Amino acid sequence: MRTEATADAIRRHGQPDRLYASMKLSGHDTLQQGDREAVTRTGDFVVIDARPAVCEANTGISLVVDLPRERFEAMLGPSRLFCALTVGADLASTILANTFIQELVRVGDQLTPDAAARMASIGTDLIIASLAERMAQEVPGSVHGNVTVQRAKAYVEANLSDPTLDPPQLAAAMGVSLRRLQELFHERGRHISDYIWERRLEAAARRLADPACAHLSIGMLAYGCGFASQAHFARRFKARHGLAPREYRIASAMSGSSAKADL
Repeated sequence: MRTEATADAIRRHGQPDRLYASMKLSGHDTLQQGDREAVTRTGDFVVIDARPAVCEANTGISLVVDLPRERFEAMLGPSRLFCALTVGADLASTILANTFIQELVRVGDQLTPDAAARMASIGTDLIIASLAERMAQEVPGSVHGNVTVQRAKAYVEANLSDPTLDPPQLAAAMGVSLRRLQELFHERGRHISDYIWERRLEAAARRLADPACAHLSIGMLAYGCGFASQAHFARRFKARHGLAPREYRIASAMSGSSAKADL
């Protein structure tokens, strides 16, 4: 079966803010987008965006997953860098991502909406991590630094809860020296440690505002975002958001109640 997404169809029906991952459960497909041709076999997956593409499905079954483009590009760079790139089942991260997504689909109707959203977020991060690993395999030297930084960012996202995560550990995980990783972040106007704390604080703010996390104490929430002490968390959070964590949680709850009342 040959399926084509034409420029006209995309203009009329496309969703430019979305990406789509096609996970090959059996058989094999061939997909063309831009100047790339991806051949996917059982266990592989490929991501495409809202650009003209042609897919020839020869045999088997595929699972197509709708994904948030902004989140992927924040971690991996412009979608043209990773779209139509075969992510093979030879990577352990691909096996993990495929297995998790398939199991999530299987048990999805047994989850509450909040739990389903959190699990979907984890699945998205697993796909990002697998793509980052694949991008690092065959990348021109001129953009290798950019891919290393994007892989590092994806690693940070997946390990925010680890209080021992620091620049030396991150460099070791990326297989580069600390000095080299610092240089790559500095070239992009960032410091590694500042980036890690920024992501931890953003994760904490999301959880403080999430009704599904209301049962967590401030201390438990802080530890879950990688802070070793509640006092340290409170200082950094107030410096960033202008409110103490408890005040931020209360303000978010009141804002949510007002929005529901307006409806």
